[in-house]
Amino acid sequence: MPLRISVLLSGSGTSLENLFEHRDKGQLDVEFASVISSKASAFGLERARRRGVPAYAVPRKSHRDERDFNDALHQVLDENPADLLVLAGFLSKIELRGYNGRAMNTHPALIPSFSGTGFYGDRVHRAVLEAGVKLSGVTVHFCDEEYDTGPIILQESVPVLDDDSLETLRTRIQAKERELYPRAIQLYAQDRLRVEGRLVRVLG
Repeated sequence: MPLRISVLLSGSGTSLENLFEHRDKGQLDVEFASVISSKASAFGLERARRRGVPAYAVPRKSHRDERDFNDALHQVLDENPADLLVLAGFLSKIELRGYNGRAMNTHPALIPSFSGTGFYGDRVHRAVLEAGVKLSGVTVHFCDEEYDTGPIILQESVPVLDDDSLETLRTRIQAKERELYPRAIQLYAQDRLRVEGRLVRVLG
């Protein structure tokens, strides 16, 4: 049976579209249980509806606090059970509850560098350029209850060039992310990931 995934997003859904494309090519053995957005205006919801995937908005601003928001989020998840949560540009903090060890995220840098609270999207790339480092990259990791601190599944570097702009660096990072994230999800679908403390072993 294909792995059932729920994709959580807050924006345009380009990462979601990438997962759809990998599934269509036979490179990702998943079915989409649901797509959930923390913003009602997110175009990712429209991408899901066009594919016939149940799409839900759980706006963070409509809930009085983080716990109330997570109660609403998990109510939707309970109604659409998934084997794995896939965070794809989800900008709100999630309580894992029953999904500990069954939730993934991607980060556009080499964790633990340029990660944690406040580091997302172009904020990461801008900090990389300002620091003058020669390497950035992409990290796919399991989620825990904090930002960007879960066990690392896959990680690959991307060179930072002397003449890089925010746009050129972002483009190369996103290209690597489109490759790495589906690979990590497929490894999970094949039951080839084993977590031993902070270490994630890839079997076979």
